[in-house]
Amino acid sequence: MTTYIILSRFSPEAFEDPKNFRDLASAVSAKIKKQCPDIVWKGSFATLGRFDVVDLVEAEDPKQIEKAAMIIRAYGHSMTETLVATPWKEFLATL
Repeated sequence: MTTYIILSRFSPEAFEDPKNFRDLASAVSAKIKKQCPDIVWKGSFATLGRFDVVDLVEAEDPKQIEKAAMIIRAYGHSMTETLVATPWKEFLATL
């Protein structure tokens, strides 16, 4: 499986009260699980930098990742950037 990193930044219109974010996050997560069943979610992290959330996921089909990113954008009111991640040892082996 290929590893991907999905970086997300919330738009100011995403939610008015931070308490409402749990409902939004739950709804987005449910949509991704239903529409992208082949994605394996390895972890999600809140960050204090340029991005608000970093998701680490795996999938065989990059189309599933594209779809998940679009769901995050549309329903999560976020901007995303998706990166392909190669394990360090595999990367070094290709040099």
